[in-house]
Amino acid sequence: MRVLVTGGAGFIGANLCRRLVATPQIRRVTVLDDLSTGSRENLTGLGVDLIVGSILDMDVVRGLVEQVDSVVHLAARPSVPRSIQDPMASHLANATGTMVVLEAARQSGSPQVIVASSSSVYGANPILPKHEELAPRPLSPYGASKLATEAYALAYGHSFGLPILAFRFFNVFGPLQSASHAYAAVVPSFVDAALQGRPLNVHGDGTQSRDFTFVDSVTAVLERAITSRLAHPDPVNLAFGSRTTLLELISEIESILGCALPRVHVDPRPGDVAHSQADATVLRGLFPDIEPVSLADAVRVTVQWFRSLAAS
Repeated sequence: MRVLVTGGAGFIGANLCRRLVATPQIRRVTVLDDLSTGSRENLTGLGVDLIVGSILDMDVVRGLVEQVDSVVHLAARPSVPRSIQDPMASHLANATGTMVVLEAARQSGSPQVIVASSSSVYGANPILPKHEELAPRPLSPYGASKLATEAYALAYGHSFGLPILAFRFFNVFGPLQSASHAYAAVVPSFVDAALQGRPLNVHGDGTQSRDFTFVDSVTAVLERAITSRLAHPDPVNLAFGSRTTLLELISEIESILGCALPRVHVDPRPGDVAHSQADATVLRGLFPDIEPVSLADAVRVTVQWFRSLAAS
């Protein structure tokens, strides 16, 4: 099998590439990334083919899609706050970029296309856990752009017979995730601050909850979906139904580090939801033998990776 990973030099993409190159059924992995948030260094030594280019360049995308059996479309402009700062940029990268990939797939035959949506599509819908039949109510341009991503993908599946799988990611974290920019996710932000001896910035009172999902659990599902050429007519939550508050996450980091961590409470971020938890029924039906890495183990590995950065 030949696989194209868009956004493959980013956090999730590079972790996926590490898994794919070790998978016997997969003989070639190609990455398309403009390196706006990804890094060449994330792919060092993996033996993947890196093409530096834009997901909005139809000629480049079509030429790559024609050569593969599966496309994992991870390229996006991440972050709710970033989308509020520049909504059009998020729309172009996330919604229009997805259309370019789908059009390339439609024109080149019938490669499997796996797209990354987000739990942000649930937005203001208060029901927990979040199951796939809930009405989407995105609160941010990012959430709206991800809703467009999955809607276009599933529509192309129905209209043109493409094998499509649309996953809704929930707060993925782990090694290779950056803490060095203003829009960094909460786990790398907390771990980096803790190791640097800085107070942890907690947006709001810290009781907001998330279904934190370790990146290795995510890539295990993606690899299985590729090798089994799985398709599904509806979106699928890619999380396992846990629910952890930010204060509980801090306690977990404190337990690993063996010390109390100072924190500073700041204003809630616009567009953030109070609580998020996946209903994993559909996911477990499709992947019954994949068990997630526990939060304690996942945070421990993430801390070790950040420590290795400081030592290098």
